[in-house]
Amino acid sequence: MSDDLIQALRDADAVQFGEFELSHGGTSDYYVDKYLFETDPRCLRLIAEAFAERLDGEKLGGVALGGVPLAAATSITADVPYVIARKQAKEYGTGNRIEGRLDEGEEVVVVEDIATTGQSAVDAVEALRDAGAEVNRALLVVDREEGGRENLADHGVEMEALVTASDLLADR
Repeated sequence: MSDDLIQALRDADAVQFGEFELSHGGTSDYYVDKYLFETDPRCLRLIAEAFAERLDGEKLGGVALGGVPLAAATSITADVPYVIARKQAKEYGTGNRIEGRLDEGEEVVVVEDIATTGQSAVDAVEALRDAGAEVNRALLVVDREEGGRENLADHGVEMEALVTASDLLADR
């Protein structure tokens, strides 16, 4: 599976080389453009199918913004509902940080696009837990292997990535 996904990511030009600033402030000589792979139907289908295989009926928690299309596609593929974890509570309407229906004690698997430090996934886990969810796992498309897995583990969450930076950069 990961070979098909790696090829699809490359075909979508989602893996780019040069000098890039990352969201956590560091720099890198490669960049994985989540918007290129999340808007590509082949990539999205492969990701949704792979995530669906790793579920056992749990609700999904899509991390805004990048995790939302992944959660939506996986929700349809696996026939499970999802919620959206906002980066911060909205300042209008309901003022929710978690959007969608979530029951106290419900098991939720976080869905995220890319982990570098893993902090956005950790923030979503904490928001979901604050809202009453039980969160023990996170499904990610790409693990940049820069501490995200360890950061999530420090918060009691097992990270499962479909591909790693090592996978993406092999045979370059």
